[in-house]
Amino acid sequence: MISVFDIFKIGIGPSSSHTVGPMRAAGRFVESLRHKHLFHHASRIETVLFGSLAWTGHGHATDTAVILGLAGEQPETIDPDAVPAIIADAAGEKMLSLGGRRAIAFDRPRDVVFDRKTPAKGHPNTLSFTAYDEHGKAMLTEYYFSVGGGFVLAEGEEAVAAAAVPVPHPFRSGADLLAIGRARGLSIAGIVLENETARLPEEEVRARLARIRAVMDAAIDRGMAQEGELPGGLRVKRRAKALHDRLKADRGRNVRAAHQVMDWVSLFAIAVNEENAAGGRVVTAPTNGAAGIVPAVLRYYREFCDASEAGADDFLLTAAAIGTLFKLNASISGAEVGCQGEVGVAASMAAAGLAAALGGSNEQIENAAEIGMEHHLGMTCDPIGGLVQIPCIERNAFGANKAIAAASLALHGDGTHKVSLDQVVATMRATGADMQSKYKETSQGGLAVNAVEC
Repeated sequence: MISVFDIFKIGIGPSSSHTVGPMRAAGRFVESLRHKHLFHHASRIETVLFGSLAWTGHGHATDTAVILGLAGEQPETIDPDAVPAIIADAAGEKMLSLGGRRAIAFDRPRDVVFDRKTPAKGHPNTLSFTAYDEHGKAMLTEYYFSVGGGFVLAEGEEAVAAAAVPVPHPFRSGADLLAIGRARGLSIAGIVLENETARLPEEEVRARLARIRAVMDAAIDRGMAQEGELPGGLRVKRRAKALHDRLKADRGRNVRAAHQVMDWVSLFAIAVNEENAAGGRVVTAPTNGAAGIVPAVLRYYREFCDASEAGADDFLLTAAAIGTLFKLNASISGAEVGCQGEVGVAASMAAAGLAAALGGSNEQIENAAEIGMEHHLGMTCDPIGGLVQIPCIERNAFGANKAIAAASLALHGDGTHKVSLDQVVATMRATGADMQSKYKETSQGGLAVNAVEC
C-alpha cells in the first residue's frame, strides 16, 4: 500500500515531477554507483532529459534539481535558500561534489542534455544517467521515470512494490474503502490509520501528520509575507501579500461580504503556490503544481470551522486515501493525464478530507471526492513558458473553493449518488489517454502558445 507520507512529501518547488522527482532519481543513481562499486571510478555524469522533462525542464528547474541530487541533496532536507550558492559553485568551478563526497568534472551545457528529439521511453517524464570513467568510457547507464508527486521508478521497477509489513486493510478502490468501513465499523481515516500503525507507532504517525500540517501552514504564512516578482522571466508579481493586507483591513472594518471567506481560501492557495513557484518549501499534495489546495482547505477548516486536532488528522488520512486511489488506478502526473491529475486530484482529496473532518459518513466522503474530480475532468496542463505560474497558481485557488463546495454538497446529501468515485477515476484515466500530448505539460498547446510570454 502507498503510505500517507508517500502522498504527502516535504520538498521544494516548483514541481514534484520535474524538480523533486529528478532530484530523487539523481540521488538514486549515486546510490546505484555505490552499490555497484563504481562511485570512486566515476569521472563525469551525463544526464539526458526526455519528453516533458526536456520540453519544460528549464521552467521547472529540472537541470538544477539534477545537479542538487547528484551532489547528495535531498528534497526533504535541503535549505531552499542554499540552492543558488550550490548551483553557482558547480557552474563556476566546473566541478560537482558527487554525493557530497568527491569532486568530478561538470559542465552544465554538456552534462545536462535536454533531448527534444528522442521519444521518451516508458513515461513522458524520462531521464537517463550515464557515468564515465577517467578515460571517457561509459561504465553505467540507468533510466528513471518521474511518475508524478515526487514518485520515481527505475526502468523495470514495479509501480507499487509489495509492502514490507502487511497492512490489515489493503484497498484499491473506493468500493473497497466503503466495504471495509461497513465490515469493520471504521471511518476511511480509521482504515488508513490502522494501515499506518502496522508500520509505525500511532504517536509517530500523528507526529508526522502534525509535521506535514506545520510545513503546509508555514508555506501559507511565508507566501502571505513575500513581495516582488517570481523567477523565470514571465515577470509575474506575487499577489498574496497585497491580498492578505486588503482582507485584514476589511476584517478590521467589519466588512461582511458573502464572498470574503472564498477570498481567504483563494489567498491561502495562492500563497502556497507562489512559494512553490519561487522554489520554496512545500508539501506535495499530491503534487507541487497542486500543492496549495489541500493546505488552503485545511486552513479553512482550522479558521472557519469548529476544528480539532483529531479532525485535522482525519482530514489528511482521508485525503491520502483518495490520492492513493488515483495514484493506483489512474495518474497524478500532469505529463501523463493533464492537470486533471494534479489540481483535479488535489480538489478531490481536499473535498474528501474536509467532509471527513466535518463528521461526514464514508458514503458522504466518497461522494465529496467524486464531485471534486468530476468537475475537473479534461483539464489540460499548459503552463506558459513551462513555469508553474500561469495558469497554475490561480487554478489552485479555484480548486480549493471547488473542493469546499464539493464537500458541502456531499454533506447535505445522504451519500447516495449516481456516479461512483471509481467510475470517475476510470474516466479521468481514459480522458488523459485521449488527450493530445501538447496539452500534457509540454507547453506546446493551449495557453502556453496562445498567450504572449511577456
